[in-house]
Amino acid sequence: MNCGCAEIATPGLLDLFDARARMIAAARPVEGTERVSLAQAAGRVAAEEVTASLDLPGVDNSAMDGYALRLAERSSEGLPVTLRVPAGAGVMHLPAGGCARIFTGAPVPLGADAVVPQERVSLDDQGRVHIEGELTEGANIRRRGEETRAGELLLPAGARLDAAAIALLASHGIAEVAVIRRLKVALLSTGDELIEPGAIRVPGQVYDSNRAMLTALLAQAGCELLDFGVIPDAPLDLHHAFAEARDTADLVMCTGGVSVGEEDHVRPVIEQLGGIAFHGVAMKPGKPFALGYLGESLQDGTPLIALPGNPVASLVGWQLLALPFVQGRQGRTPAPLQRFPVTAGFTRRGTRGRRELLRVVLDWTSGEPVARLAGGQGSHMLSAASQAHGYLVIDANKNVEEGHAYGYCPAVQFLD
Repeated sequence: MNCGCAEIATPGLLDLFDARARMIAAARPVEGTERVSLAQAAGRVAAEEVTASLDLPGVDNSAMDGYALRLAERSSEGLPVTLRVPAGAGVMHLPAGGCARIFTGAPVPLGADAVVPQERVSLDDQGRVHIEGELTEGANIRRRGEETRAGELLLPAGARLDAAAIALLASHGIAEVAVIRRLKVALLSTGDELIEPGAIRVPGQVYDSNRAMLTALLAQAGCELLDFGVIPDAPLDLHHAFAEARDTADLVMCTGGVSVGEEDHVRPVIEQLGGIAFHGVAMKPGKPFALGYLGESLQDGTPLIALPGNPVASLVGWQLLALPFVQGRQGRTPAPLQRFPVTAGFTRRGTRGRRELLRVVLDWTSGEPVARLAGGQGSHMLSAASQAHGYLVIDANKNVEEGHAYGYCPAVQFLD
């Protein structure tokens, strides 16, 4: 039975999108760089701009398999094949009155001004080339430097090195790249009830799913994890753990114990060691989210993100608020939050005072996306979150009506 506690409007909560903007504004890139090979560069962030070391392509080359020729020498009698140019060959001269058999990527012979695809060519009994259709000067020739010129910008500082960026660097012969060092994140769970997966459970104990989930998310984000394990709900234990994390990490992330109950000791300890920038966001799930710091200030100390203990609330807090902060600390431009309208396939009563993020799947049966609930919407129900394609974002105090359009955020955007 629902007691209705979650429906009680809490004054003083920060708007979700205001909280996101504050997280992005507060993020400062970590200091320190290193050089890594391209094989180690996937997912890293470029520490400095990278310029082209050569023209690309380095010479005029053929865009396809075919025949290179001078247009002025095209004849109804056909052209003899006087040259063969494979990929990797040097630049050759095209003899007068003939054409060259050429292959994709091979240098266009000097004197040729067009390449005709082999599909538009026929050979007579004497092996002479006859061309079908019209052909213009420069056809099917990739010009030297048409993609980049030596000295031009290839990648700006702050670019994330994905597969395409790495391929671009490799195409210029670049074997190493300067990157921002990995962000060190100290991760800890709080709660006397938490035990490790695989341990024998007794009534009242709960397997620690948050730390497993956040370990995976931090790995996807390219962070270096410092796993502090489970910390008991005791002020002294929390004080020691936070102090050690402050001195060893660039960012501290914890889950649980951040609300205002008698056994929630995280906030008082944070305030002893530093302070709270904000606590409480008008979203469901995820209301207890907090941004704090250990040390003198948010900018001079070690930032701390306190996520709720309920696993779905923790996941939502990571995806919408913590991840853009992490990206900013990595020197990246935080990815914008994608949001577009989809039709609701259900009716549901709205939440007072908070935006609600409903876990939904998209049904494309009708040809247009219809959002349907992925399952139970409790903040402890990971089953729905694991199946969801994204979130239907419902403004505070608004009911969901079947057939109406509402804002939708795809969950896949957060894997970047």
